[in-house]
Amino acid sequence: MNSDTQAKLDQAIALKIDGQYDEAVQLLQEVLAIEPNSSDARYQLGLVYGFTGLFDESIEELTKASQATPTSVEILVDLALTYSMLGMYEEAKCEFEKVLTLDPTNKRALDSIKFLNESL
Repeated sequence: MNSDTQAKLDQAIALKIDGQYDEAVQLLQEVLAIEPNSSDARYQLGLVYGFTGLFDESIEELTKASQATPTSVEILVDLALTYSMLGMYEEAKCEFEKVLTLDPTNKRALDSIKFLNESL
């Protein structure tokens, strides 16, 4: 990623943190127009979509991000949490299991799988 594109991504993240979601989406889409395989941009876009209630879009972007960077525990946890929040418990459990393959002591995944196993 070139420095201008990285600067846009960084600015989009700052906008997301500041709650300026529309502006963040616009910048993230600009980044993806230049770098369509950027897992960082897809991950951030997935988060923003989740924050704004666009859950199908959130899952789509988080899934693409996890496919581009399958060893990212952070992306997998957020995808699993999104599934869980939407009541898609089997999908959530599958993602949490992927997390534990990469990080067997991940507390969030361990606690979530325990909760899902007790609830289902």
